[in-house]
Amino acid sequence: MKLEPGTKAPNWKLPTADGKTLSLSDLRGRKVILYAYPAAMTPGCTAQACDFRDSLASLASAGYQVVGISPDSPAKLAKFVERDAITFPLVSDEDKSVLNAYGAYGEKKNYGKTFMGVIRSTFVIDEEGMIERAFYNVKATGHVAKLRRDLGID
Repeated sequence: MKLEPGTKAPNWKLPTADGKTLSLSDLRGRKVILYAYPAAMTPGCTAQACDFRDSLASLASAGYQVVGISPDSPAKLAKFVERDAITFPLVSDEDKSVLNAYGAYGEKKNYGKTFMGVIRSTFVIDEEGMIERAFYNVKATGHVAKLRRDLGID
């Protein structure tokens, strides 16, 4: 089930790359960009994470907190953070319950084969925890620039 603007964002509390936990309620009062990606340290996911990292200053100055979510273990996320100098939180959803709640896990097709996997998605959540925007099947590259344009951020 895909989330629509104006609906309440499903709450979550997940382990982070640094061994702590982070929840959506921890971020209440801030605008959040939660982006779902299939796997840390793969070419597309690395490009996307680095795009967010490189745009972090302008996103933060516009009041946005970026959080990445994937089914990777916290240990793998820690390696990703270290290897690529990721400067925003990455959370681990190993059982995919949060990805499912956001409609970011489901049937995908690649080279004519159908399989279950993470649907690359981005959610803009307002200060009250409501979905402001939901983007599904986004591209790994170029999406951050499009998102910034859509949000009116230079």
